[in-house]
Amino acid sequence: MSAHAHDHAHGSSADHAGHSHELSADADRRWLALALALITGFMAIEVVVGILARSLALISDAAHMLTDAASIVLALVAMRLAARPARGGYTYGLKRAEILSAQANGLTLLLLAAWLTYEAVERLIDPPEVQGALVLATALAGIVVNVAAAWCLSKANRSSLNVEGAFQHVLNDLYAFIGTAIAGLIVLLTGYARIDAIATLVVVALMLKAGYGLVRESGRIFLEAAPAGLEPDEIGDKLVAQPFVIEVHDLHVWTITSGQPALSAHVLVEPGSDCHAVRSDLERLLQHDFGVSHNTLQVDHSVPEVLTLPGRVDGSHCEDPHGPVHRNGPHDH
Repeated sequence: MSAHAHDHAHGSSADHAGHSHELSADADRRWLALALALITGFMAIEVVVGILARSLALISDAAHMLTDAASIVLALVAMRLAARPARGGYTYGLKRAEILSAQANGLTLLLLAAWLTYEAVERLIDPPEVQGALVLATALAGIVVNVAAAWCLSKANRSSLNVEGAFQHVLNDLYAFIGTAIAGLIVLLTGYARIDAIATLVVVALMLKAGYGLVRESGRIFLEAAPAGLEPDEIGDKLVAQPFVIEVHDLHVWTITSGQPALSAHVLVEPGSDCHAVRSDLERLLQHDFGVSHNTLQVDHSVPEVLTLPGRVDGSHCEDPHGPVHRNGPHDH
């Protein structure tokens, strides 16, 4: 195949991949917009009913639905920003906007859980009269709306931490409505008003779990931690075990945005070996064994005066090495 034909085929393949990615992103946006319409419409009704029924569980559900709506709006905005091409100082584009959105979703869940805990404890001490029938009817309608919204979000790409953040909001709201419906039924049958606050506290526990998970995962990405399932030491050992490779250091593994791991490393190979061939072999290994296609490998020949530079008392190749050094002896061929 000529170079021109190869470039044309590669360009067509890239165009096709880019086109399918755009279609996927458009589909995700449509599903999120549909979920947003369902949630905002029902939320307005629920605020009015919650005030009339004097139910904290219903008002907390409405407040939670407000954060659901905000989380979906954030997700939609982040998807738009992340789709922009890289330019200027933003060499990765704005792909991290999705992780900012996920972190904001996690923080709002935690803050809302703190406020609802305070309100629920107050109502446990001094429970107001609650209209059980109104609470039950509204909660049952809320379950239907949230099942529909959660289904819409499940059709989008949940491997994105951004979409997953919005999904967790809606899923927690579904649990909240189930708890509120049970509380409304108990109030209706027994008149026990404190169950409304107890149901709220159960939902708070679920919100804390989901919020902590989102903040932790987004925090790992911002702190450039290795993606879950990718162990840098294991990768370093695998790279240095390949033919002609003597040392791997300055190995970094991080996540650009959800589902996009990246890697960089400095690799020293045996004198006289083909640096380019070794690099190609290592790139194929990273793609096949670890699913890392975005990698930058600096490959140099290792000679004694380079491997141990003057002033390096530890024998390291670089002046300020980062992380462990993976070494191997000369290979027999």
